[in-house]
Amino acid sequence: MILLLRWILFALAIMFTAWLIPGIEVDGFKSALLVVVIMALINIFIKPLLVLITLPINLLTLGLFIFVINALLLLLLGRIAPGFEVDGFLSAFLGSVVISFLGALISSIELNV
Repeated sequence: MILLLRWILFALAIMFTAWLIPGIEVDGFKSALLVVVIMALINIFIKPLLVLITLPINLLTLGLFIFVINALLLLLLGRIAPGFEVDGFLSAFLGSVVISFLGALISSIELNV
């Protein structure tokens, strides 16, 4: 139950990001839920591999390169998720920052259901 509530909150965060950042579009709440599921799969399978491969540059930039990785993964998500579009790298970068911030807020909330 808590997992479903978190997914709903993340879907709302995706919709808020699409409303806030020009260049990011989501068709509706169902599309946002699908984006959350695909994003979770990308974060489980692809992101750790990318972080490992880019570890030297990540260390040189004191971890700031992770923002570039997040933007590239958001661009990938815009290509593969139906009903979700990301126009360019700047939109992806700003969107990934907003989604990361909102995701940290959602993860810090203690859900007592």
